[in-house]
Amino acid sequence: MLKYTTKWSAMLVALALIAGGMQFAVAADKPFASKKIVLQISDPNPFKQTLVLNVANNIIKEYGVDNVAVEIVAFGPGLRLLFEDNANSGRIQGLASSGVQFYACSNTVNNMAKKLGHKPALNKNATSQGPGVVRIVKLVTEDGYTLVKP
Repeated sequence: MLKYTTKWSAMLVALALIAGGMQFAVAADKPFASKKIVLQISDPNPFKQTLVLNVANNIIKEYGVDNVAVEIVAFGPGLRLLFEDNANSGRIQGLASSGVQFYACSNTVNNMAKKLGHKPALNKNATSQGPGVVRIVKLVTEDGYTLVKP
């Protein structure tokens, strides 16, 4: 009987280690994040752009850098927030240093490029790998984020 108990114990320990490793791999960016927030900016209004940055900052202050994952997704006219020469570029750099992610809608970038004759220069902290709304849907439905639209 001792043989079987030892084997089962060893298998349970191995399974626990594997499961723990998987969980760690999923949460490697923010291993202790208890909250995940995606902030939407789709408005060209400078007041709204400042507001979304204020909200991101307040979330980080409230929960702590290691306890919250924050991503700002910009699309439509809100993409202007992520232009390289936006007046808020210093604040964006500071928030990025605190772990805030910035995502620029590739559809909006391409549509603006058609109108401007060139792709708009984006803030170096912004990534753009697909449509903004699709990014929000993925974060909310698959990754457990809460959507907030200030």
